Amino acid sequence: MPTATKLDLYKVHKAEYVAPKKPVLIQTKPARYVTITGRGAPGGGAFGKRAGALYNVAYTLKMVKKLAGKDFKVSHLESLWWSDKDYRNLAAEDPDTWNWKILIRVPDFIGAQDLKVAILVLKEKGKPPEVAPVALETIDEGQCVQMLHVGPYSQAGKTISQMFELAGEKHLSCRGRLHEIYLSAPGRVPAARLRTILRMPVA
Repeated sequence: MPTATKLDLYKVHKAEYVAPKKPVLIQTKPARYVTITGRGAPGGGAFGKRAGALYNVAYTLKMVKKLAGKDFKVSHLESLWWSDKDYRNLAAEDPDTWNWKILIRVPDFIGAQDLKVAILVLKEKGKPPEVAPVALETIDEGQCVQMLHVGPYSQAGKTISQMFELAGEKHLSCRGRLHEIYLSAPGRVPAARLRTILRMPVA
């Protein structure tokens, strides 16, 4: 069996994953993700089940590619959030109406056939049906404003306001969807110490 060097996408693309205490502008490149979509409050059962399904797929992809000599570290969970009304202030709307897409970044060498094999393996193991709608897609956000949010997710509005302020100072407008990158997990650290990178594409 060939020896695999484990690829860490966060180290390779470290300039895209800065976690500053004040908002900054960054430039991102197109990135490949396994994704799954849904709707409703972030703490709801649908979000948790689909996040679990996405992790199952990501770790199965890792196993499949490691056997082929291409190992990689499974990345953090990420998500995109948006509203049907496209309001800038998502928090002003009923969380049950929020749309989300959960993401896990994967290497560019992951292809559609790899995903198909991973889902088939999971189905044969009797995993929940949530693995079926997992997709592989490339997301290109381009220039973004980014900042680290420390604390409960419910208080992210204060951080987002600072990001909007920087965009305005730079004569930029926010576009696209709010992007969250979870550096810590609820239940493992107190809510006050949760660390989340917030990202918003600008133009």
